Amino acid sequence: MASNHTTETYLAFDLGAESGRAFLGSLRDGKLDIREIHRFANEPVEYGGTMHWDAPRIWFEIRKALATVDVPQLAGMGVDTWGVDYALLGQRGELLQNPFHYRDPRNVTAFDEVLARVSRSDIYKATGIQLMVINTLYQLYAAQRDTPKILAAADKMIMMPDLFHYWMTGNAVCEYTDASTTQFMNPVTRKWATELLDLLGLPSGLPAEIVEPGTVVGHLLPGIARNSSFNGTPVIAPGSHDTASAVAAITARGNAAFISSGTWSLIGTELPAPILSEEAMRFNFTNEGGVGGTTRLLKNVMGLWMLQCCRRAWLAAGHEYDYGQLTDEAAKAEAFRSILNPDSALFLSPSDMPAAIDEFCRKTEQPCPDSPGAYTRAILESLALKYRVILRDMASVTGKTTELIRVIGGGSKSRLLNQFTADATGRKVLAGPTEAAVLGNIGVQMLATGGAGSLEEMRAIVERSFPVDVYEPRDTEAWNRTSVRFEQYAAAGV
Repeated sequence: MASNHTTETYLAFDLGAESGRAFLGSLRDGKLDIREIHRFANEPVEYGGTMHWDAPRIWFEIRKALATVDVPQLAGMGVDTWGVDYALLGQRGELLQNPFHYRDPRNVTAFDEVLARVSRSDIYKATGIQLMVINTLYQLYAAQRDTPKILAAADKMIMMPDLFHYWMTGNAVCEYTDASTTQFMNPVTRKWATELLDLLGLPSGLPAEIVEPGTVVGHLLPGIARNSSFNGTPVIAPGSHDTASAVAAITARGNAAFISSGTWSLIGTELPAPILSEEAMRFNFTNEGGVGGTTRLLKNVMGLWMLQCCRRAWLAAGHEYDYGQLTDEAAKAEAFRSILNPDSALFLSPSDMPAAIDEFCRKTEQPCPDSPGAYTRAILESLALKYRVILRDMASVTGKTTELIRVIGGGSKSRLLNQFTADATGRKVLAGPTEAAVLGNIGVQMLATGGAGSLEEMRAIVERSFPVDVYEPRDTEAWNRTSVRFEQYAAAGV
């Protein structure tokens, strides 16, 4: 084992669609301890009819976090974020515009226009990625269509986590796991799918060089941190896509599946190689890059976004509910009253989520939820039923039946959703660790600096440092009956 009596401390920045956090992780005597040192809101900004991320504000918060670090030195630091969103750098390395948000409406028309030029089959064969309007491929096509002068002025395209690594080090590269979410990377060659970009008239030389997770991107430049002792700290690309970091922290291969539960739900399994079959394409599975040469075969579906939006709508109406209150009320609400299709276009970016849920219920001739608890129950039951369908389809693609589900991420704290998941799927659920993305981020840094000798050793460190909660399935017959109704609503195309 690579541990000894010295303590190595790492800094992980985990940036999500609602908030950003900075954690210190210390490895001592084979056990890992983490503590949060900074948290901030991360919300999109809208101007000129478009939606963007406030990248300079995020950078301000990253530097603010660096100012709060209370250890004398760091063994490494790294950033993970959500996938698909990109940044354009100019000739002098300047950020040309605030990066677009994946929910910007320009993507919807761009998606249709791309598919009018290149078939779904050809895109999938070239990239192995689930077709979704949020993918970078359609975002870049929209940029070429709507703002060609800005795209022409760009010298490099990098992804969101790479932008912050660039500002830390001066080196612009694209980390592999996040690059794989673009839908213009070849999962077999692990290189950019330049032929696809050329076919769409997009600048194929624009994306920066791809580097593997665990690469030392560079070293922290002087003046970034107030504490000069941090100058020269290795800046390490973790699994820079947050799901890649989260899955790196656990074992989810063979007959095990994972659900990375947060704003989005990502349901899948870890494989040694991508699956690009006709069946995988028909079920719209994605082959995202993983840590250690692995592939994450998964399906990306709407997650707790629906509940997050409901909370915002209720708050705007003067009613503030925390997640604990909502799940307590949901547990008391009538079961299976209103069943939703989480992937309905109605729920992608509505101005009023409860109203969108009501519209779905009216169109499918169901009673509308009649309380915040009823809305919450409808969302959680529907997510669990969606997981059931995806696991069934994944078994068809891989030839392996799931026996165990690992739920990780913020959603793993929802005891009610975890129990619903066990009930709906008929599988044992292990929930946790909650901060899997942070742990995977730190774990890859450990691999890069010798704190752990292998991915298996790193996962063993996480496992003994962070216990999980166990949920056994119960009352599966009621869920079996309801799943028929769920699939009817999903097939209705509402």
